[in-house]
Amino acid sequence: MWYYGKNVIRTHAKNGSQMAWAIISGVLGNAWLSITPAAPDGVTNVHMILTTALANNRLVDVLIVNNQITQATLQ
Repeated sequence: MWYYGKNVIRTHAKNGSQMAWAIISGVLGNAWLSITPAAPDGVTNVHMILTTALANNRLVDVLIVNNQITQATLQ
C-alpha cells in the first residue's frame, strides 16, 4: 500500500548487507520498518531517499508491502 506525503521520523542502518530500517510518521503505529527491495543496491537507494528526507525536512511517498518498505519517492 502506498502512503503519500509522510515525514521520516528516524532511519538506521548497519554495515551488513540489506540491514536498514526507518520509522515513517503515521505508518503502522510509527514502528521500525525494514527497508527490503529485491537487491542490496535497492536497500541503499531507498535508505538514501529516506535519510535525505529526514535531513532536509522533506516528505516522502513510501510503498509498504508485508510491513516492509520496498519503494520510496522524495517529494
